[in-house]
Amino acid sequence: MARMTSSARPLLNRRLAEFGTTIFAEMSALALSTGAINLGQGFPDTDGPEEVREAAVRALRDGLGNQYPPGPGVPELRTAIAAHQQRRYGLSCDPDREVLVTAGATEAIAASLLALVEPGDEVIAFEPYYDSYAACIAMAGGRRVPVTLRPHDGSFRLDLDELRDAVTDRTRLLLINTPHNPTGTVLTRAELAAIAELAVERDLLVVTDEVYEHLVFDDAEHVPPATFPGMRERTVTIGSAGKTFSFTGWKVGWVTAAPELVTAVRSVKQYLTYVASGPFQYAVAEALALPESYFTAFRDDMLVKRNLLAAGLEEAGFRVFRPSGTYFVTTDIRPLGETDGFAFCRGLPERAGVVAIPNAVFYDHREEGAPFVRFAFCKRTGVLEEAVRRLKGVAGA
Repeated sequence: MARMTSSARPLLNRRLAEFGTTIFAEMSALALSTGAINLGQGFPDTDGPEEVREAAVRALRDGLGNQYPPGPGVPELRTAIAAHQQRRYGLSCDPDREVLVTAGATEAIAASLLALVEPGDEVIAFEPYYDSYAACIAMAGGRRVPVTLRPHDGSFRLDLDELRDAVTDRTRLLLINTPHNPTGTVLTRAELAAIAELAVERDLLVVTDEVYEHLVFDDAEHVPPATFPGMRERTVTIGSAGKTFSFTGWKVGWVTAAPELVTAVRSVKQYLTYVASGPFQYAVAEALALPESYFTAFRDDMLVKRNLLAAGLEEAGFRVFRPSGTYFVTTDIRPLGETDGFAFCRGLPERAGVVAIPNAVFYDHREEGAPFVRFAFCKRTGVLEEAVRRLKGVAGA
């Protein structure tokens, strides 16, 4: 029998005491137990391009990546990432000194924050934010400072004055996510220019999560913050294959930044996973070289699915914020006579056979996010059609 400790000290590091089981695990388990359609967790229900999957099989068979790959990532992938950044955004990156492959974007975020933030440093993040941001800031000993995106004219917008007021002498870093999960907001060129001016003026580091860079709709435009004057040397840019190529289980992400920043992030990353996803790295290198027609078709398919789900949610009585990016739709449940997103989402599988995520989990100011609920549309068309059919009766349930 294991001996119980007599210490009154909690077993879990106090920095993480506020973080329990993620809402994604809770709601996915609820989907399984009830047989509900899972529109909560953001993963596709079909695989990505067959040629990319076959590239992974070929790498396995050829013995590429079956043993530890190089710590920074295989050269083929680092070269492909650098070529992608140059082709898309005119950002020149040295594959050997300015690119680092990680175990998904989640590790890239963790390694960046652990490398660049010290205890007592303030980190500004746009609220609502992806849940790992708060945990990683806490692990680094930093203090998170939320700047809230609020509904305005059908989307969630940043208040630049509020952002400026949030910066203090203790601010170390801005953590930016565009296209933004969960709201679907894509920061405009003017907003990003103002953020860049602020970062340069106050000598702030910037970590920017751009994993949905290829999912931008309508008239929105994805512009990497690193492209603005004075930002290249202070910005860590994070990308991922999972969202773009629909292989989320492969966990292949990356960091591009100036050599000094990559060195700092790599110094932490080597003690986290060290390396991961060897054969998949070779496959992702081929995926990044796919013709433009792939990226266009991928975006167009997701746009159709966005419109399908958004229209169905509107018909069911939700107030819908049509996203300019990502594959999530945020809704307001107050037109349904509801105000508590947690209670609504926990009851929705029984009421309608659909699972969603309460946005309040992504807020420090829980009251700000209380009436908002997120649905994912990265599912097969038939699944979305059935979810819409089921949701039609939710108002009267």
